[in-house]
Amino acid sequence: MYPLKFEPILKQTLWGGDKIIAFKQLNETLSGVGESWEISAVENNESVVANGPDKGLTLPEMVGKYRQELVGEVNYSRFGTKFPLLIKFIDARLDLSIQVHPGDELARKRHNSFGKNEMWYVVSADKGAKLISGFSEQITPKDYKERVYNGTFAEVLQTCDVKPGDVFYVPAGRVHGIGAGAFVAEIQQTSDITYRIFDYNRKDDEGKSRELHTTQATEAINFADVQDDFRTEYEHLENEPVELVASPYFTTSLYDMTEEITCDYSELDSFVIFICVEGACRLTDDSQNEITLRAGETVLLPASTQEVTIVPEEGGSVKLLETYV
Repeated sequence: MYPLKFEPILKQTLWGGDKIIAFKQLNETLSGVGESWEISAVENNESVVANGPDKGLTLPEMVGKYRQELVGEVNYSRFGTKFPLLIKFIDARLDLSIQVHPGDELARKRHNSFGKNEMWYVVSADKGAKLISGFSEQITPKDYKERVYNGTFAEVLQTCDVKPGDVFYVPAGRVHGIGAGAFVAEIQQTSDITYRIFDYNRKDDEGKSRELHTTQATEAINFADVQDDFRTEYEHLENEPVELVASPYFTTSLYDMTEEITCDYSELDSFVIFICVEGACRLTDDSQNEITLRAGETVLLPASTQEVTIVPEEGGSVKLLETYV
């Protein structure tokens, strides 16, 4: 096996902007692209390998072909042929809906699916860009329904001004929303289940309002989820990994590099994903497979990889998000 790149799956949305295609340096003329699904095994949105001998195979086909060699022994016994993570870039020209995701138990019961725990890394942010994460005060399910119907729900949500490098972990059950001007990398469980609570009374191209899931969301919401600031604090260090999130669903670290680093994965029983959010580099694995990675690109290292050496472009720097299960 070798480091795998995938064709991006571009999603045009009501709220999408013009940053993704430029950031990824794609030869595309699409407008209103709100999301680029970088690595996906979601049904009907399966990523396709873009490089090497397996070019053209879908991610589920790759898991079926390589099994433990691709995902790791424990992951294969835990998830079978279902690849467990979904990687995206999200560009919000307008506010996204306020929403919540179910956890594993509720998602399995209602949708026969994984739940949706996720994290955001802010790649860039326009002046005034905000993220909504959690409650600013305690409310009850009764308060929630009343506020949704009378239009005051946003008043009890925690709204945070954001800047590049900000990190938010968004567990299932936390009410959240991405605000206009925020451009984020999102790492999440493989799930496309969203309960939309409020959508700013928007209409689609046919003049229809998008479906809301106010009642379904009630059972999913963690009403005790109140904090002053939901941002993840971390130490900014160069040339060594800085852990951002360690959860049962994924572990993510930031590499801010100006010099060569070698990562030892001989004791890790998992695939590893690198998401390049700034700069460019060259990755070489222990089998001497070499691949370049630049801002806007994502690479999947199979679990059989023992080590990888990362070299920033000459005279430059690179920022990578590393994630695994």
